[in-house]
Amino acid sequence: MKWGFLLKPTDIKDQEYFHKVVDCQYACPAHTPVPEYIRLIAQQRYTDAYMINWESNVFPGVLGRTCDRPCEPACRRGRVESEPVAICRLKRVAADFKDDIKSRLPTIPAQNNGKKIALIGAGPASLTVARDLAPLGYTLDVYDEQSKAGGFMRSQIPSFRLPETVLDEEVGYILGMGLVTHFNHYVDSLKELIGQNYDAIFVGSGAPRGRDLPTLPGRQEGDKSIHVGIDWLASVAFEHVEKIGKRVIVLGGGNTAMDCCRTARRLGGDEVKVIVRSPFEEMKASTWEKEDAIHEGIPIIENHVPLEFVHEGGKLVGMRFEKVSATYDDSGKRSLVPTGDEPVLFPCDEVLVAIGQENAFPWIEADAGIEFDDWGMPVLNPQTFQSSCSKVFFGGDSAFGPTNIITAVAHGHQAAVSIDLFCEGKQVDQRPPPGSSLISQKMGIHEWSYDNDVTTDLRKIVPLVELTSALQNRKLEVELGFDLKTAFAEAERCLNCDVQTVFFDDKCIECDACVDICPMDCINFIGNSEETELRQQLRVKARNEDQDLYVSGDLNTGRVMVKDEDVCLHCGLCAERCPTAAWDMQQFYYQVTKAAPLFK
Repeated sequence: MKWGFLLKPTDIKDQEYFHKVVDCQYACPAHTPVPEYIRLIAQQRYTDAYMINWESNVFPGVLGRTCDRPCEPACRRGRVESEPVAICRLKRVAADFKDDIKSRLPTIPAQNNGKKIALIGAGPASLTVARDLAPLGYTLDVYDEQSKAGGFMRSQIPSFRLPETVLDEEVGYILGMGLVTHFNHYVDSLKELIGQNYDAIFVGSGAPRGRDLPTLPGRQEGDKSIHVGIDWLASVAFEHVEKIGKRVIVLGGGNTAMDCCRTARRLGGDEVKVIVRSPFEEMKASTWEKEDAIHEGIPIIENHVPLEFVHEGGKLVGMRFEKVSATYDDSGKRSLVPTGDEPVLFPCDEVLVAIGQENAFPWIEADAGIEFDDWGMPVLNPQTFQSSCSKVFFGGDSAFGPTNIITAVAHGHQAAVSIDLFCEGKQVDQRPPPGSSLISQKMGIHEWSYDNDVTTDLRKIVPLVELTSALQNRKLEVELGFDLKTAFAEAERCLNCDVQTVFFDDKCIECDACVDICPMDCINFIGNSEETELRQQLRVKARNEDQDLYVSGDLNTGRVMVKDEDVCLHCGLCAERCPTAAWDMQQFYYQVTKAAPLFK
């Protein structure tokens, strides 16, 4: 479609067209087929639902508890109600109620293919690369300075959010594919690794350096009582730290800060508070992470900028802050302006600094062939993840900075494709297309093989462990997860956005029956024009320009059918009402390109 010209008929053979319409899947960095696995849960096919997740996001049980949920703000249920489908927690349902999947895992060739890959770091990105390449016969050496695999999933996510048993299980599926592991092994030289005749090297070392406040007055004097958040969480995870002072300040407004404050409560912190520079609404932490902290009695104090660490007799006794207010210029840029109030002193025994993470590559020599930008990040091809040294690839937090597990998985999939192409002597930017299918769901004249009823049904609440018990045991998982009855009810809230409305020009008699029955007024029969004008002429103006219009070819009257994909609920009423079957409901299934199909 081009602006300024009549709109051409929509090419639904373009895989990306309907992919974009499945908002939840499109928003997921790994493009997990969300509606498909939710339908399987509703059908009590939990193992099948798990395997669909496992193929896409690799860690369904982990992500069902810890994902940042980019899919949920995109969910079409938000067109009907205020709350989206609990996509993340339904993923956990598949993990919790699945059968043994070992017989369904990919077969690993008895004979390797002669290619050897080094994976630096055993976090989600590296493990994804390993999962995708192992079935192709690659020899895979994994190096990690920790004693067990998992990366930041193990060291930075507390056990009360992610039980170790869940992580061990899903990491174990991958380690069981014949990986050669080198734990407790810190790689201190990339040049040395390059010299070991690896065919390719993948760097998935994460963003291991937590930001500090080294120049803040009093920082050095209070060193024993001031801890960098990610390092402290790792020390707790590996049981090097088992207690904390009674009065704790957590600096920062991200998810790590939320994990720090909740962990501190479980390790003896009676008075734990989070103090953040920004307004509460602009904190980087997920909404549910903030809600969980507040539920556990942890106040979040906004708009306070740290001034100094306060000591008495060589002991940390508090922190002093300046109160600020947020102001915004015409472009929306924020400035924090002092209010003029007297500085505020908050007493404390210990401080956890959780103000962000940075990448660090001290082990990559200047002459190793890796080009870095002005911010100390590797210069990469954003599609292939290949560095300036052709055999070295990056992914996860080490590629473009700190993100999250699901993004690391997405990087791993694409890096694995690149590594496979590179090792085969092919162009890494000549990538195979994704897989897709489009299949009619018609069973009878007005019967479909999916539930298309759209009802008002509020989001189900995930039950929690009683608070006193939760705070007494840092390893006790707080969220209990859905039972099967609740899981079914929540799964039924899904609007099946992957079942697409497909229009056949040659069958349409322009009777307007579909227009009359459409509950969202998104179907229009109208004269064609250029896009900006057409969007304004529809029965309901199509304001979201990020979502396409579905446009037919010329009909008998010279008009075209135009449907606003942004507001369609995929209810199927148009197809049920149409007397000539010009509308059909067809399931669109989309699979991201991987190094090799994991399932036949």
